[in-house]
Amino acid sequence: MSNTVLQSEENSLNVTSQIQPVQELPAGGRDPERFDWREVWYPVHYIEDLDKSQLTRFTLLERDLVIWWDKNEQTWRAFADQCPHRLAPLSEGRINENGWVECPYHGWAFSGTGKCELIPQQIETGKAEVSQRACVTSFPTAVRQGLLFVYAGRAENAPHTKVPIVDILEEESEGWVCLNTFRDIPYDALTLMENVLDSSHIPYTHHRTVGNRANVSAVELEIVESGKWGFKGVWEEGPRKGTLGRQDTTFIAPGLMWHDLTSKQFGRTLTVVYATPIRKGECRLFARFPFKFSSKLPGLFLKLTPRWYSHLNQNNVLEDDQIFLHYQERYLEKRGGSANFTKAFYLPTKADLFVSQLRSWVNQYSAESFPGETLPAPLSKELLLDRYHSHTKKCASCRPALRNLQWLRVRLAVVTGFIWALLPLLVLIQGQVSPLTVAISSLAVFLGGGIWLSLGKLEKRFFQGGETPPRNLPEKGRR
Repeated sequence: MSNTVLQSEENSLNVTSQIQPVQELPAGGRDPERFDWREVWYPVHYIEDLDKSQLTRFTLLERDLVIWWDKNEQTWRAFADQCPHRLAPLSEGRINENGWVECPYHGWAFSGTGKCELIPQQIETGKAEVSQRACVTSFPTAVRQGLLFVYAGRAENAPHTKVPIVDILEEESEGWVCLNTFRDIPYDALTLMENVLDSSHIPYTHHRTVGNRANVSAVELEIVESGKWGFKGVWEEGPRKGTLGRQDTTFIAPGLMWHDLTSKQFGRTLTVVYATPIRKGECRLFARFPFKFSSKLPGLFLKLTPRWYSHLNQNNVLEDDQIFLHYQERYLEKRGGSANFTKAFYLPTKADLFVSQLRSWVNQYSAESFPGETLPAPLSKELLLDRYHSHTKKCASCRPALRNLQWLRVRLAVVTGFIWALLPLLVLIQGQVSPLTVAISSLAVFLGGGIWLSLGKLEKRFFQGGETPPRNLPEKGRR
């Protein structure tokens, strides 16, 4: 969904096996003392960012997948991204005329269930495709609240395991205006969850983006319910010294959380974050911001704001803490990780209660996402601030916006250059040019050059974040 009202019809379930889910199995598997990260539904893409004519690659829990639209069954599919023949990535292939995934190496073709339908190299009487060894592994999929989910574990468990959604949006489906974004983040899903559960960092880390140091106050958090499924907590006073109202927080294990705020002045606001694990030290963030405003004007403004422009601003916010979190999780790993968090972290106030609860949940249910694995070497600041590969080229709004912006800059340069060259040409032809013509031409060149430079700065924002976060820029009136 872009900046639109959430619609109830977007919440329909679409499991590949076409059977309706019932909540018989808890997320994380049957073992009450252990959380299995594979027995979970994970969001992998906003539906609006997927192209039904193309194959899309995604890595989930270190397993490469290819996502595609099955036009024969009118449903999204997720396959293991390996042809059973010679292990070539199917994502480098295509969807052929029959609506099957075709391997780029030898043309083997697979229908929606993963069944091999064609081996071009065999003789007419050959039947190699009927072997189970010719099939591709297919993962269950579901569409809920504008997101495509994939089940990472045993396929037979998928219809009995609840898809993690924001229940509030189901129960009160009318009147929401929603902003959303996504980005591939260079740190673990657990680190992301720990960060977004911690509201007390916002005034400092996000000062001059979505926070303000002047709004700092005591943070008294309480846990009201917990279990293998996650936990719920409350901050009675709420952020901004209580001006936004009480904040209720829900964590649905292992990678969904939301803050729920209601105030008379601003209306109701949700901050929803999914963390989908890609590999050790990398995850995909899906951030959603549903609003119910007390007046119609802010909602109208959000609807009129281009999605790509919202993404540029939201990337600024994400980069406020991207660099130090990348290093923080490595420091924690060196000090023993979650198992030793009470010694590694000094958590003397109730402001850290949700962080402590999350790490305690990891320890209680043996819920490390990549047990036994270590984080890779730290990345350079340039790579940590990359926007193009982590977002722009995968976004159906930002990708064409960038292309149009580049097209506009080229044509503006051509027109400005033509006007600049026209003056000496007129002098050669006419011998002299009127002062008014010179003034108009000079002004056009000046404005064209200024606009070209401004568009260049905007173009850069699609590729790279700023090295200095806003919180560290000099305050006005200070040197």
